[in-house]
Amino acid sequence: MRSRIVIVGAGISGLSAAFRLQQRLPDAGITILEQAARPGGTAWTVREAGFQFEIGPNGFLDTKPTTLTLSQDVGLGSQLVQASEAAGKNRFLFLDGRLKALPGGFRSFLWTDLLSWRGKLSLLWERFRGPRTDTGDESIDAFARRRAGNEAADVFADALVTGIYAGDPKLLSLPACFPRVAEMEQEYGSVMKGFAAAARIRKADAKAKGVPVERPNKMWSFPGGMRVLVEAITAQLKQPPVFGVNVRAITKQGQHWRAHGAGADTWDADAVILTCPAYQQAAMLADVDAQIAQSIGAIAYNRIAVVAFGYRQADVPMPLDGFGYIAPQNTRRDLLGVQWCSSIYPGRAPDDCVLLRAMAGGWHRADIVDWDDARLSNALRAELRLAMGITAEPIFHKIVRWDKAIPQYHLGHLERVENIEHRLASHPGLFLGGNAYHGVALNDCTGQGMVLAERVGAYLSLLAA
Repeated sequence: MRSRIVIVGAGISGLSAAFRLQQRLPDAGITILEQAARPGGTAWTVREAGFQFEIGPNGFLDTKPTTLTLSQDVGLGSQLVQASEAAGKNRFLFLDGRLKALPGGFRSFLWTDLLSWRGKLSLLWERFRGPRTDTGDESIDAFARRRAGNEAADVFADALVTGIYAGDPKLLSLPACFPRVAEMEQEYGSVMKGFAAAARIRKADAKAKGVPVERPNKMWSFPGGMRVLVEAITAQLKQPPVFGVNVRAITKQGQHWRAHGAGADTWDADAVILTCPAYQQAAMLADVDAQIAQSIGAIAYNRIAVVAFGYRQADVPMPLDGFGYIAPQNTRRDLLGVQWCSSIYPGRAPDDCVLLRAMAGGWHRADIVDWDDARLSNALRAELRLAMGITAEPIFHKIVRWDKAIPQYHLGHLERVENIEHRLASHPGLFLGGNAYHGVALNDCTGQGMVLAERVGAYLSLLAA
């Protein structure tokens, strides 16, 4: 019999899972149910008045191959656009009332005023500190203070967490949020030694292949923004997503599953994959397994407002030669950071114009998301005036609010996920994905899509045997 698969959620996780499943099981019936009126979730590009900006991820890194490979597999290899060289090199922090460049190498690190000489020596001494022997969870803040010192924790660790999670480094789990960093300490005794070893491996691999050594962490997108990838995956699916479906419950019907929409709408399946946000998954599973639902529902989210500003280039008094800047959360400013979008990728603004994307809210300033449009816009323009000297009125601006934006991997997250997956084993045919469990980045989501396809494919093969 033809296998039936229902995927709840047409974000990048659900779409990538569907595409990989279609490759693996070309005869299966794959139905994607999506509450919204379009695919992509937070991975979407708004195009208005000649500007185009991302309401979610601004691109993806090549530190993992999953999204690059997916892009090539859906026919977008020739459309990939790398972020500008300046965006990769020049990044800033807003501290002490001005923009300060993040060090790009050892020499610039020695001369930066982001840390005192005592703070620099403490960070450099990380190489000689022994690894942690306690196997329990540890916050990002505690890890940074233990290995690099208080100044580095207050400046660099806070900025890193602000830029990725907009969360509290004292609450976030290091092994959950940055598993490779935790592994490096255990494997090499030091994070610096771990990065040095990784660089040696890259050089050796390049030499063996006879190719130049390329540093990772290059960022990629498309001329038309991230929605190009979303639309390309959707177009490749044999059965397009069903939009406007509010799945209220998942139930088991003998050896099979059923998704219940509004009214009498139902969809039967041999396997169900939930890739929608955790709080939606929890509500759907309340009658299937109350303990799983409670654990999933306890995964916290922060709140983010994304505000795009378009200006005439002549009205911006400083060169936008870089990626943008972050205001570490411990400064409690009205914004988290600003990306100089038109300097990162081409085509983000009309000729002689620039596009800036400001983020506000986060774990410590969630109230900002509730400010009315005028108050929010004025507050962020005041920040731009202070940091960048922009006094002119924008010629374009757009506000997007995310009441539940980024999952927060708080202390105990890995144990929570392990417990969820342990109980999930007693519900064969039910699979969980999305960015609430094993990484919030786009690469994590597309990687999970591959993993889910493999697991579902293996399960259905056993079911058919």
